[in-house]
Amino acid sequence: MTTTSHAQRGLSFDAAAAQYNAARPGYPPALFDAVEELTGRPLKGSRVIDVGAGTGIATRLLRERGARVTAVEPGPGMAAQLHSVLPDIPLVLGLGDALPLADGCADLVTYAQAWHWTDPERAFPEALRVLRPGGALALWWNVSDRDVPWIAEQDERLRSELKEGAHGAAGPARRLPEGLERAERRVHWTRRVCLDTHLDNLGSHSLFLVLGAQATASFLARERAELLKVFPDGIVEEAYAVELSVTLRASGSSTR
Repeated sequence: MTTTSHAQRGLSFDAAAAQYNAARPGYPPALFDAVEELTGRPLKGSRVIDVGAGTGIATRLLRERGARVTAVEPGPGMAAQLHSVLPDIPLVLGLGDALPLADGCADLVTYAQAWHWTDPERAFPEALRVLRPGGALALWWNVSDRDVPWIAEQDERLRSELKEGAHGAAGPARRLPEGLERAERRVHWTRRVCLDTHLDNLGSHSLFLVLGAQATASFLARERAELLKVFPDGIVEEAYAVELSVTLRASGSSTR
């Protein structure tokens, strides 16, 4: 597989925005309960900046909890998809490394599946800058649960054939500065989807988006055959653990 820069991979989702929106999983209500508990404030009425919002999967759920959300997304294709499904959500084209937003404008800055595409040395000070004193930065990822045998086997096939996994950015992807006090939570959940949706979900990861159409189609055809052995009715039960990390901005702390 050709080596592709981190930035190119981060923007590769633009070409598959509709597929991403249709196939990617959402997040369980328990995740947002945990965000409220760890930040110490309700989402209802909070000013939330959802960075790397993609097609708006988390943005929509935050709004449904009553948050006043502004979405920030660098990819024009992903942003267009978000605007088509959430036309009333304020949307800003921009990067987490240089947020085009005013100081102290947010109670909460969120990154759903997106922090690992930033430069943390720039993105973290930017998050602090736009947070009001006492605000919070919340990062989370849907990580496929490798304790489930079929997911572990799929991950082994991915790593054996493509030299990389595609089951979410766990643990080290947080890449936050050392010495921070942060609270963490792991929320388990499942969803049942048809095999086509599962394969579209898998194919919407950057690993495949930079691999090339022919190689992707070949792998996914073999994967279909393997999964039909496990799910002969064509209904796949995906199992996830959402990994959540919350860092509070102390009242009166400097943003520099």
